[in-house]
Amino acid sequence: MIRSTFLATAALALLAGPAPAQSDDRLDVVAQFEIQAPEPSTSGYIFTRMGIAETLVNADAEGHLIPGLATDWAVSEDGLTWTFTLRDGVRFHDGTAMTADTVVNALEIARGKPGPLADLPITGIAPGEGAITVTLSEPLAALPAYLAEFRSQILAPASYGPDGAGVEIIGTGPYRITAMAPPLSLDATAFADYWGPPPHIADVGYSGVSRVETRALMAESGEADFVFGLDPASVSRLGMLDSVEVLSVPISRTLLIKLNATHPFLAQPEARRALSLAIDRAGIARAVLRYPEGATQLFPPAVAGWHDDALSPLGHDVGEARALLAGLGWQEGSDGILVRDGKRFALTLTTYPDRPELPLVAAVLEQQFRAIGVELTINSTNSSEIPAGHQNGTLELALLARNFSLIPDPIGTVLSDYVGNGDWGAMNWRNADFAALVRGIARGVGGDRERAGAAAILQAELPVIPIAWYRQTLAVSDRVEGATIDPFERSFGLQYMRWAE
Repeated sequence: MIRSTFLATAALALLAGPAPAQSDDRLDVVAQFEIQAPEPSTSGYIFTRMGIAETLVNADAEGHLIPGLATDWAVSEDGLTWTFTLRDGVRFHDGTAMTADTVVNALEIARGKPGPLADLPITGIAPGEGAITVTLSEPLAALPAYLAEFRSQILAPASYGPDGAGVEIIGTGPYRITAMAPPLSLDATAFADYWGPPPHIADVGYSGVSRVETRALMAESGEADFVFGLDPASVSRLGMLDSVEVLSVPISRTLLIKLNATHPFLAQPEARRALSLAIDRAGIARAVLRYPEGATQLFPPAVAGWHDDALSPLGHDVGEARALLAGLGWQEGSDGILVRDGKRFALTLTTYPDRPELPLVAAVLEQQFRAIGVELTINSTNSSEIPAGHQNGTLELALLARNFSLIPDPIGTVLSDYVGNGDWGAMNWRNADFAALVRGIARGVGGDRERAGAAAILQAELPVIPIAWYRQTLAVSDRVEGATIDPFERSFGLQYMRWAE
C-alpha cells in the first residue's frame, strides 16, 4: 500500500518525464542531466560516466593520469610529438576492432567540433603500428589530460554520420547501450567482449529527471538505486533512512558568479570586489548548502597545485563594499538602490535549476546585494542561456557551478576559461600577466610559484566571484555495495558495484 501511494505521488510529480521502469536485477541511475543526442560533444559525459564510452587516458581518484585505451604515452625531446601506444584486443560494441585508424577518426571528428581539442595547437594526428602520433606546433605538457576529457571518447566509425554528427554511441566500455530514448533515458547491459574485468551487475539504466523533489522521492522509495543532484533538504532527510546511504566528498568544482567585465557597472575591479564583499559565504554555506565553510578563493583544496593556502581569503564586509562603490561615484537613491549618472545599479543574474541549490543561493544573493544598494533580478532558466549570453554579449551576471577537472589537469579549464574566452569562464576580461603565466604552465615550464601567481591575479581582479566549494553528494540504495564517488566526476563506477548479499 505504501509503495502504491508513492507511485501515485511520483506520477503526478514527474512533469519532466517518467521514472525508470525498475526491475529487480537492473541498477537504476537517476540524475538531472538530459541526454541531448547520441553525440559526444553534447552528452558525452553521460556515456563515459555510465561506462559506455572510454578515452585514451584515465584519471584516478587523486587526479593522476593512468592508462585507458592507451597503455602508455611519450613525448619527444622538443615537446612537439606525442606517441600513444594503443591497448591490444579492444573491440567496439558492434564487434569491430579498435585500431589506430579508428582512434584517429574519432579524435579528428572530436577536434572538428566545439570542445577542448578544437583549441589545441595540434597540427596532425596520424595512425601507426599499434599507436597514434599527435604533432603540435608548440609544446603542450597537458595533452594526455585533454585526451581524458569526455569529448575525446573513442567511438566506432559507425557512430558517426557522413557529416561527423553522432548517430549512435558505439563505444568500448564495460556496458553497451541496448535502448536509448533522448532526452530522458537509456538502458545498457554488460559487454561480453570487454577488454577489462566484467561488471558485477549486468544491467543498468539511466534516467534524466529534472525535478529534484522527484529524484529524492525515487531514492527514498527505492525506485532508483543511485541518485545524483539532491538539494540540501533532501540530503538531510535521506540521511535518516536505513534503506539509503548518503555519500559525500569534496570535489574540484566551485559555485561562482560570472561577470561581464565590460559592463559599465562591473568594469572596475573595485566594483567586482564590492559585490564580493557583500556575500556572506559562511552563512550561505551553512544555511543553504549545509557545507562546513564557504570559498575563500576560486580553486578548492581538491584542485592540487592551484589552491594556495597563503592567499589572503575573500571576506564579508558590507561597510567596505559600500565605501568602494561610493568611491566609484555611486550614491544611494530614495529606495536604497544606488544611482550614478541617472542609472540605477540594477543587474540581472542568470542561473539554472538543474542544480537545485543554485536558485536558492540566488535568492540569498538578491538580499545580500540589496544590503549594499544593488538591485538583482533573478532569471532562472535553461543553463544554455549562459553560454548564449556570453557569446552575444547580453549576459550581466551568472550563477553557476564550474568543474575544474573535466580535463584532469586543471590547466585545461584555466586556459579555456581565463585566457581563451570560454563560455563558462571570464567574460570580456583580459590580463597579460595572467595569460603569460598560464601559457607557460601549459607548455610545461611553470610550477607551483607560477600557479600561485595566477591564482593571486584572479583573487585581486575577480573576473569571477567564488562563493562555495562543492561537495558531491548522492544517495545509494542498500541493495547496492561498492558505490563510491569519483571526485573528478568522470565515472559512476557502475562496473565495480555489486548487489548486496
